[in-house]
Amino acid sequence: MEKINLFEQKTKNKKAYKLTTPLADRMRPEDLNELLGQDHIIGKGKALRSAILSGEIGSIILWGPPGSGKTSLAKIIAKYTDANFVSFSAVSSGVKKIREVIEQAKYLRDFKNKKTILFIDEIHRFNKSQQDTFLPYVEDGTIILIAATTENPSFEIISPLLSRSRVYTLKSLSKDDLKIIIKRFGDTYRVKSNCVCWIFFPEINM
Repeated sequence: MEKINLFEQKTKNKKAYKLTTPLADRMRPEDLNELLGQDHIIGKGKALRSAILSGEIGSIILWGPPGSGKTSLAKIIAKYTDANFVSFSAVSSGVKKIREVIEQAKYLRDFKNKKTILFIDEIHRFNKSQQDTFLPYVEDGTIILIAATTENPSFEIISPLLSRSRVYTLKSLSKDDLKIIIKRFGDTYRVKSNCVCWIFFPEINM
């Protein structure tokens, strides 16, 4: 019988996963120091950075254009926080899914003494009634809400939820930031940076 090398098989599976993973996820930063263009909120000495590093973070709203790093920042926060991390999109999830997450969060809080971070992408897609669903659970600490939006929170998020969260504005990545990302990708996957740039960012001159 042929022996199976479990370590070798695991390595192959991991490589296969990387090849089938969307490019945006493969290029996603995994550490605060890798997240580019947002030093105004996560640079050294900034309040948000201190909160993340301490593992003590309250509900926040991340407002910024597509591709600015909202989802990446939420995932990085999850790494630093000893909490259950649940992520879903307001586009594809409804109140039923919210209630399931809340029940799980209550159980973890009451019986495991564990916090739950709920990351909602495109929260502006939820109507006022749907946003209201989160309010009591943000207030009593059942969940720590991290909401991402491309729209102005002052107009798209209900006032009670807004008043219980800190709003952080993310900026668009500069060309210099994109060049660093391109170089990282090229170094990781042994692809020439100018080839990556030509395919994905033709407007940038490396």
